Amino acid sequence: MTTTGEDHATARGGPGWWTRWRSAVLDTGLAAGSAVECGAEGVRFAHDAGIPAAVGVVFGVLAGSALIVRRKWPIAVVLVSIAITPAQMGYLMGIVGLYTLAASELPRRIIGSLAGMSFLGMLIVMFVRVRQDMQRGTWELGDWFVPFASISIAVGMTAPPVLLGMYVGARRRLMESLRERADSLERELQLLAERAEERAEWARGEERTRIAREMHDVVAHRVSLMVVHAAALQAVARKDPEKAVKNAALVGDMGRQALTELREMLGVLRSGDGRDARERAAAVPLVAVGVAAAAAASRAADDEGAGAVPGAGDGPCLSDVDELLGQSAAAGMAVDLSVEGETRSYAAEIEQTAYRVVQEALTNVHKHAAGAKTHVRLAHRVSEIAMQVENEPPPELASASAARLPSGGNGLVGMRERVLALGGVFVSGPTDAGGFRVSAVIPAA
Repeated sequence: MTTTGEDHATARGGPGWWTRWRSAVLDTGLAAGSAVECGAEGVRFAHDAGIPAAVGVVFGVLAGSALIVRRKWPIAVVLVSIAITPAQMGYLMGIVGLYTLAASELPRRIIGSLAGMSFLGMLIVMFVRVRQDMQRGTWELGDWFVPFASISIAVGMTAPPVLLGMYVGARRRLMESLRERADSLERELQLLAERAEERAEWARGEERTRIAREMHDVVAHRVSLMVVHAAALQAVARKDPEKAVKNAALVGDMGRQALTELREMLGVLRSGDGRDARERAAAVPLVAVGVAAAAAASRAADDEGAGAVPGAGDGPCLSDVDELLGQSAAAGMAVDLSVEGETRSYAAEIEQTAYRVVQEALTNVHKHAAGAKTHVRLAHRVSEIAMQVENEPPPELASASAARLPSGGNGLVGMRERVLALGGVFVSGPTDAGGFRVSAVIPAA
């Protein structure tokens, strides 16, 4: 783990305006050294000015101690060093002050102005001092040495600290920008992780919804017809044994068809079609319940003497609608089919959705309007396919004698989700005559 800029800032703490104790100790030491230097140079200043030496020492100590505030007020420190330059003291304070000023966040014009003032003051003082030393005969050199020495000393006292301070300030700003960038990247990564978790949760929810919808479509219709035939079988078992055998065979066929479709769904879930293993695992309880129910129904039908198992396909399509209506008719429903337009093939998901809409609508008729006459209409249009399932009000006698079938309340919701997922339109509701109508339009592309 790396330390970000925020953690780096909060980890610091020092007295006063210092961010760290180490900085406070360093500045105190520099201020003490500057005070000693200025105090020592104050003796000569007092001698030249004709004042008591104690006054010069006190003045030098006070002036040199100003270096302690270099981090908070670097301009003030540089101005003090410029002010005491004519007294030929404060060289350490001037160097450290210029370095601190150049490393600060102050505008470049202020830094340049103060550095120029310091250079000019140092140049004048050094020029006068070297000239006086040569006049006293201390140095035996030509006149060229005075400007050369004064310029060299002034440049040496101002240029290095300013350049070093600018370098350190630039490096510090670069480090701060890198820390801020690291903080920003860390926040972005955290946000991406949260969004990824949200998307994963959403995908798991969508997968559970999809599996529940598939299970409902596969099981509800078949089992509903099985319950209807079982009720009819119970009614005619003693009166008409031959009809009871036919009903038992139908129950077995439907149970095996439901089991076949469940096995196909299990094969898709187990094949690993790109979905996350955790999402597939979430479907296991739902699938297990459906398989167990269908297997039990199939075994019960086999005991009554069932027919052959239909071949497994890739999924239902519109060509299977006739068989679907035949099963409903065999269960006692009066149903007719009308087809408009030229029959043609569509994409697999479109045909499966259209088939499931008709299947679920017929299942609802078996559940809630047993014995009602039902009309199924399919319309093949240029750019879409439309389907409508409408039932008339159920006869009172048939309604009273119909087997009670439980309803989960998810059939219409599942149909709507399927149709809307393909960009279609789904409408359902009661009719004025007392029946119920389910309509859907799906784009052909």
